[in-house]
Amino acid sequence: MMTTALLRPLTVLAVLVAAAAACAQDTIKVGEVASLTGKEATFGQSSHKGTLLAFEELNAAGGALGKKFELFTEDNLSKAGESATAARKLLSRDKVVALLGEVASSRSLEMGPIAQAAKIPMISPASTNPKVTETGSYIFRVCFIDPFQGTVMAKFAAERGWKKVAVLSSASSAYSVGLAKYFKETYLAGGGLIPAEQKYAEGDKDFHAQLTAIRAAGIDAIFVPGYYNEAALISKQARELGLTVPLFGGDGWESQSLLDIGGAAVEGVFFSTHYSPENASPVVASFVQKFKARWGGETPDAMAALGYDSALVFADALRRAGSADGAKLREALAATKDFAGVTGKTTIDANRNATKAAVILTVKDGRFKFVQEVAP
Repeated sequence: MMTTALLRPLTVLAVLVAAAAACAQDTIKVGEVASLTGKEATFGQSSHKGTLLAFEELNAAGGALGKKFELFTEDNLSKAGESATAARKLLSRDKVVALLGEVASSRSLEMGPIAQAAKIPMISPASTNPKVTETGSYIFRVCFIDPFQGTVMAKFAAERGWKKVAVLSSASSAYSVGLAKYFKETYLAGGGLIPAEQKYAEGDKDFHAQLTAIRAAGIDAIFVPGYYNEAALISKQARELGLTVPLFGGDGWESQSLLDIGGAAVEGVFFSTHYSPENASPVVASFVQKFKARWGGETPDAMAALGYDSALVFADALRRAGSADGAKLREALAATKDFAGVTGKTTIDANRNATKAAVILTVKDGRFKFVQEVAP
């Protein structure tokens, strides 16, 4: 039989354990998966800076449901397979109530089934491939999708009078494959011609063979639905081969690295994206000012703006749900309508996608410049 003297320390220990457990629940834990290092590091770094700024502001204003937010961030190193590992770790070890990320569609497709199986909502800031939210009812995004982006760029090409466009895309990136498909469908349906189509593998650095074949096809422009590293190298090598036609792409081009790597070769290129810091809207102007103040004068790009909006859309849904319960959060996210963010008003449709306008930017004098906005 256990004596009273022995029971007292155990009772105290039980109280301490219970108190520690209660303290552990005093924050709302949110997981983030981002490419903070590696090939697409500027995407993850920008998105993370926007996300972190949003939670800092939310906490300064008192948090939500009487608690502060706690952000747990995992770096996927821009490598295949790492996002799934990171998502599992955040769910099992850190017990997060939601996942934010990823920017790249292929990495969001790794995370989606894991979040869905756990019935924990996941919000992608910038993955535009339609398959991302098709993963399941707990998967959301705060950006437009590639069928819209592909249509925007196909119509832009037609408006520019480019009657023959070559397509140079990745053979394996879900983002590149999807965007190429939707661009081609709309462009061909509108009477455009695609006399040359070439592929590359992720991580390639030499595109001379593909560009030589494209040069022989007599085209008016080249559509490159890839990420900024490849876009910059392709631009440089195209100019080296005497290809002076315009190059254009999607939101995967938006990075300071496009300018740093591409230099003079990316002058005059065009790409679609989600917002412009040149937008005169008070919401955008305020965000740009706060972001610069927090991050040493850095101008926020679209990934930063989408990271910021993804956190705010989550917090808004949490307040409306009145609980961090996964099912209630899911219902509140699905009901999001006209949420005013930096990248425009977010309304989540029946497929858990956001209906939003796109903007087209160009590179002029080594800077990104606004060209036009295209409504959905």
